[in-house]
Amino acid sequence: MEFRILGTVAVVTETGELPLGPAKRSGLLAMLLLRPNSVVRVEQLIAALWEDEPPLHAKAVLQSHVSRLRALLTGHDAEMYGIRLTTQGSAYALQLPETLLDAHRFEELVALARLQHRPADTVQMLREALSLWQGPALTGTVRSAPLEAAALALEELRIASVEGLSEAYGQLGEHARAAAVLRPEAVAHPLRESLAAALVLALGRSGRQSDALDHYHRTRRLLADELGVDPGPVLAAAYRTILGTPSAQAPPQAAFASLPQAHAKPSAGPVETVPPSRAASGEPADGTGPDPSPSLSLSPSPSPSPSPSREAATPPDAGTGIPGSPDTASDPEPRSDTGSGPAVDRYPAHPAAPTPVHTPAEPPTPTPNLLPRLPRGFSGREAELGALDQVLSGDDAPVCLLTGPAGVGKTALAVHWAHRRHARHDRFPDGVLFADLRGFSDTLAPETPTVLREFLLALGVPARRIPETTAAMGALYRSLAARRRLLVVLDNARTSAQVRPLLPGGDHCATLITSRDRLGGLVASDAATPVPLNPLPPGDAAGLLAAVLGDERVSAEPAAVERLAGLCDGLPLALRVTAARLAERPDGTLAAMAGELADEQRRLSLLDIEDTGVSAALRLTVRHLPAPAAELFGLIGLHTGSDLDRFTAAALTGTTPDEADTALGRLAAAHLVAESAGGRRTPHDLVRLYARTLTPEPAAEPLGRLLDHYLRTALAAAAAAHPESRPCCALPADIRPAVAVREFPDRAAALDWFEAERSGLEGAVAAAAAAQLHDRAWRIALLLWPVILLRVGDGWVPLLEQCLASAEHEDDPDAQSRARALLGWILHEEGRDDEALVHLEQAPGLAARAGDVTSEAIACVNLAVALNGTGAHDRAGLLLSRAVTLAVQAQHPPTEALALHHLARHCLDTGAHEAALSHAVRALDMTSSDEAARRVLLQTACGEALAALGRPDDAADLLGQALRTAESAGFEDGVAAARKALDGLPADR
Repeated sequence: MEFRILGTVAVVTETGELPLGPAKRSGLLAMLLLRPNSVVRVEQLIAALWEDEPPLHAKAVLQSHVSRLRALLTGHDAEMYGIRLTTQGSAYALQLPETLLDAHRFEELVALARLQHRPADTVQMLREALSLWQGPALTGTVRSAPLEAAALALEELRIASVEGLSEAYGQLGEHARAAAVLRPEAVAHPLRESLAAALVLALGRSGRQSDALDHYHRTRRLLADELGVDPGPVLAAAYRTILGTPSAQAPPQAAFASLPQAHAKPSAGPVETVPPSRAASGEPADGTGPDPSPSLSLSPSPSPSPSPSREAATPPDAGTGIPGSPDTASDPEPRSDTGSGPAVDRYPAHPAAPTPVHTPAEPPTPTPNLLPRLPRGFSGREAELGALDQVLSGDDAPVCLLTGPAGVGKTALAVHWAHRRHARHDRFPDGVLFADLRGFSDTLAPETPTVLREFLLALGVPARRIPETTAAMGALYRSLAARRRLLVVLDNARTSAQVRPLLPGGDHCATLITSRDRLGGLVASDAATPVPLNPLPPGDAAGLLAAVLGDERVSAEPAAVERLAGLCDGLPLALRVTAARLAERPDGTLAAMAGELADEQRRLSLLDIEDTGVSAALRLTVRHLPAPAAELFGLIGLHTGSDLDRFTAAALTGTTPDEADTALGRLAAAHLVAESAGGRRTPHDLVRLYARTLTPEPAAEPLGRLLDHYLRTALAAAAAAHPESRPCCALPADIRPAVAVREFPDRAAALDWFEAERSGLEGAVAAAAAAQLHDRAWRIALLLWPVILLRVGDGWVPLLEQCLASAEHEDDPDAQSRARALLGWILHEEGRDDEALVHLEQAPGLAARAGDVTSEAIACVNLAVALNGTGAHDRAGLLLSRAVTLAVQAQHPPTEALALHHLARHCLDTGAHEAALSHAVRALDMTSSDEAARRVLLQTACGEALAALGRPDDAADLLGQALRTAESAGFEDGVAAARKALDGLPADR
């Protein structure tokens, strides 16, 4: 994300400009960007947004604009870039890294240009600075005095920078270029005498004396007509210089050197500039260019004083084109000094053509090859090697981004591919450059000048001729690369900014970058093509193990090899460590090693050997995460499921879902979690195990937030899945406040959530019980009842046994009743009636003790169904009749319908067909159309009763309805029951 005020005020992301809305909102953003990381009072903002008297509700309108701007930034992951729009009392502040603001970068480049000792370097800096401008500053905002004053200050600095650029071109002898950059500004500002003077000098020195004199006289007449004054000493001195007349007043070079410094001292380190291809172009800087970003508090002098005298300058290394060369071109005409002013060329009769600043020499050097040695034991990856061939085969300066998690083998693949292509001598005959950027390393990353210096030396530039500044080194590197067919491999990059200055120029070079991060900025700005590197499949994993252990040993245990690949998450690094351990045990089996790795307590330690291993690789990745993402990663070890969504992540971290989603996105970009359907993120097993080692102590608070999140969400999901049912439990009195609770629009969404979160919910029950939080454990388990009833054969007994144990620990009779009733039902469905009756016999009495009539009715139904299965029909009938009576007493129609349904089935089984029909019809009348499954079962019961009463046609109609409803609802058990009943009807009905 970047901010622009040098032109139309804009916020630019990887996908384009954000819609800021009306001009007042753009003005608000501009005011905040003019003072980044500082408070701006409400009164100042109102004064800037309303030129005339502000309305009475101005504060409310301002607050609305602030709110919408904050939402816009938050919705586009601003916090991931360190950007926050904060309220501080009666003021606002936009906090951001100032490098994201184009004005700040412009000021830094201008300040650095002032410090340069070589005019060629000054040209480089100022060209890049002026390329950041895309039109008049603060365009698109409201007209007001504060904003216009700020725009004027920026414009003054821009014009002074143009004058400084022309001065630097003049020192290089490139007067035609100086005139080219000055003319548009002189036309736009005809009364600015410093511009006119500089243009007169540049035109005269470039061999255009008549044009120089014509411009002087036009300016003189304009000054007289518009202001009634004669040319001042600056313009008059320039005129006399062109005429060759000595002057007591030295003609000024430009206002650039006398401008006040920007509000912040320039950094002594390298400065990241705009895309490097622009710096290498030969066009004069005209104030237009691409994007980027920074801050503003300038007041340049409108009438700058002359520069101090300078030593006469000649184009450096005009003969060789390499800065620092002792060979210089001779002057076509002698120079003359004018007093104390700078040495200037007298107007030559036949001026020499301007000499380019950098025309790189091509010293005879060997073809560079900076690649490290070929990786040993490389195996597989044919698909990825083919993808690299395809991406990097074009002549359009292709950039390929090879990304993947730590230990997946990015460097090995890149180096293997580069060696293979370099050996062919066809695609990259001019060599291969390689740099380890150490973005994820224990050692400091090399600075850009260090890498550029190594590249220039490899390309044959003598050390004494390498420029001093980063910008000049970059320009020379791109110029040299533009003439060659090179492969540039940039390994282990951490950020896009680290890579951009190292991209070569020209269309015939290719760049291969590896990173643990997705580097989306590089994809957006430089059209890099991502090639994701996934874990090795079992076949390739076997090849890697065989390279170390030998084919015979590996092929003897194919099942163990596949298991090892899975336990190592398919990571080549983990597999190599495993192979190293097996190599130390020549008599050991692969199966035995797999057994050791299966122990999660030991797995990570087994996958580390000396200073190499999975833990070390992951540690370096996590170390470079932003603080919110690093905190979330440490808490992932507490998560009880295999994957998580933004709501669960928010519960773990105690943040909002949006903030958690930003942190999850950062983890995904670093390949620490994989993205799956529905916005869920899944950490690989080894990542999850490593995260556990970072879990903070004590962990009670984040675990408590997670459990309470599951409680609230499961309660909402159960209500959405069965809106006709009463909650099976109340929330505990000490439950934590919720930042946000997920909403479920319908039954399907609720059941989908239960399915997705099943492992997390079951794990939460176990974690709660282990932490002695039994009041949470039994509640979470019981709230799973909608999915338990939907999938009765999915092995719920251990979960419900833990539910019962926690309910007994809390001595809660209602919880015990519900747990025993549900557990007994599942045991009955599994055909374990003896075990089921142990629990079901106790459930009604516990419910009665708790005073819960509805719960008692349900317990009676479950017990009766189990008794029916054992042949105790009489007692089952009595229990079902009592359940109906209790449901009526509780005034709960859904429970009454449930009891009537089972009573109807009981009557069918005992031959009481009239009673069965009566109970089924009564239950059907009180069952809503949304309860498709219940209606199918009741319609089937009615059909069976009608058939038994000798009414086959009526039975066929009702059973047909049941079959169609079941098929449309996907209720397979209902389809089978209805079809069976239909098949039992007489064929001649």
